[in-house]
Amino acid sequence: MEKFLIIIARTVILYILLLVIFRLMGKREIGELSILDLVVFIMMGEMAVIAIEQHKDPLSHTIIPMITLMLIQLGLALISLKSRKFRRLMDGKPSLIINKGKIDEREMKKLRYNFDDLLTQLRQKDISNISDVEFAILETSGELSVIKKDKKTKTASYTLPLILNGEIQPEHLDEVNKDESWLKKELEQRGHHHIEQISFCSYQDGKFFVDYDDSK
Repeated sequence: MEKFLIIIARTVILYILLLVIFRLMGKREIGELSILDLVVFIMMGEMAVIAIEQHKDPLSHTIIPMITLMLIQLGLALISLKSRKFRRLMDGKPSLIINKGKIDEREMKKLRYNFDDLLTQLRQKDISNISDVEFAILETSGELSVIKKDKKTKTASYTLPLILNGEIQPEHLDEVNKDESWLKKELEQRGHHHIEQISFCSYQDGKFFVDYDDSK
């Protein structure tokens, strides 16, 4: 009887601990979990199972590694928040599968992403005709984001950040056929003289959207 009570107590303690840890690690949908998130969650789950099965081992042998993993994950998340390069290294970057109505087969091969995958995910978005798609972006989570063509103009656009966390994004400027001198000139004309203070800037449909970092 005592053995079962110990197992029940350890299960409750670890359950509460995992809830607290996951709550501290932030709110993210299952489909948005990064590779780091999945690794940490799997490791913690395994630790909890072992701790319940091997009830004679001190509970601290499980709690300490769990808290260590949580601190590591929070530290990496902070670095990821501050550094886009680190974020791309860990999570990768979204891939443009359909660009202006044209399927990019080369990108699909690089991602080992086939037409069955594409058509399946399009159907999940209630899209039966691939010709209705202007852009299809395979996100880092594996989800396909789809932007349909406008029924009147037969075209569409999507948001590309030209500035992120005070840093100009040259590859996105190339996609909109602009350069840094054009961007700086346009922003200065609109009263934005300090690019390093801009957290997000995009240019879409001939209009700028500029947001400053107010977290500092």
